[in-house]
Amino acid sequence: MTNYLVVGSGLFGSVFSHEMSKRGSHVKILEKRDHVGGNIYTKEVEGIQVHEYGAHIFHTKMKDIWDYVNQFADFNNYINSPIANYNGEIYNLPFNMNTFNKLWGVITPDEAKAKIESQKKEFPLDGAPKNLEEQAISLIGPDVYKKLVKGYTEKQWGQSAKDLPAFIIRRLPVRFTYDNNYFNDPYQGIPVGGYTQIIEKLLDNDLIDVETSTDFFDRKEEYLNSDYKIIFTGMIDQFFDYKLGELEYRSLKFDTEVLDQDNYQGNAVVNYTDVETPFTRIIEHKHFEFGKGNKGKTVITHEYPKTWHRGDEPYYPINNKRNKELYSKYVELARKECPNVVFGGRLGQYRYYNMDQTIMAALQTVRKEFQV
Repeated sequence: MTNYLVVGSGLFGSVFSHEMSKRGSHVKILEKRDHVGGNIYTKEVEGIQVHEYGAHIFHTKMKDIWDYVNQFADFNNYINSPIANYNGEIYNLPFNMNTFNKLWGVITPDEAKAKIESQKKEFPLDGAPKNLEEQAISLIGPDVYKKLVKGYTEKQWGQSAKDLPAFIIRRLPVRFTYDNNYFNDPYQGIPVGGYTQIIEKLLDNDLIDVETSTDFFDRKEEYLNSDYKIIFTGMIDQFFDYKLGELEYRSLKFDTEVLDQDNYQGNAVVNYTDVETPFTRIIEHKHFEFGKGNKGKTVITHEYPKTWHRGDEPYYPINNKRNKELYSKYVELARKECPNVVFGGRLGQYRYYNMDQTIMAALQTVRKEFQV
């Protein structure tokens, strides 16, 4: 039976470890943070489950994945319905009839469609959209773009929308119904008691050893020369000491504080879509749990996007042409030089995974291990 060294205790690493230990493999997990769970880690503060690394709402179309994660926690019926604050004006997201009614006073779907089409005609393009701004206006017109897309997107990417490629926005979610549910997925919710319990239950097996505050790179060569098969969920370019160049990421800074009030903003997530506000959103964690928490207390987090530099936490891969080509070169390098290492998760596979996709990818990796 193969023994595994899993680098990272996030959702991918933990699901993989759980499944392999059930099948009799010994698993050692190395986690550089002082806690398990990766970016889905939650911590109780004032009776409130705080999402330490940004809002995580579980949603999926896959019933088998929904059933899988429900083995480890009971989920509430939280529906993600963020709102946008543009210079003090409040709009519903995703773009829907409530949004269009607030913008233009339209009432019916036909009125909203006609308004969008008339606005698009005011900005005819000379050929295909050349940048993100032209692409967005060609899809939803200048009003929605200016108030709800431009500022947020430029903060998120750290660039002018005129300098961003058009393909970043292939489509925008536009609904001609009065429905503020952000996701179309039939299964959606937040685990009652937070996400950390899920990870702890996944790793609750005598065949799994977890070492926190342990950096794989401190003893990389020793691990590579050991009898372990390695599952690496960190940055693939860092694994190879950036020898082919750095992949690009966006990072985030979180500013979390406890306030002496019951209710700060009335919603779990408020996006700030003007370009002047330095943060992209404020999360009020108690609303993920319908107001649960200590009386007279709430916890909020301001989220600031920033350019990733070595030493920062990477949150989002930047999937442009240059990075896709570089990632492919790293995959080929891994195939040639490290046949005993499997790269998994958002960073190992340089791909934006939702939580359900992460679980699915981990389960697929498990199945591949038994086909070898």
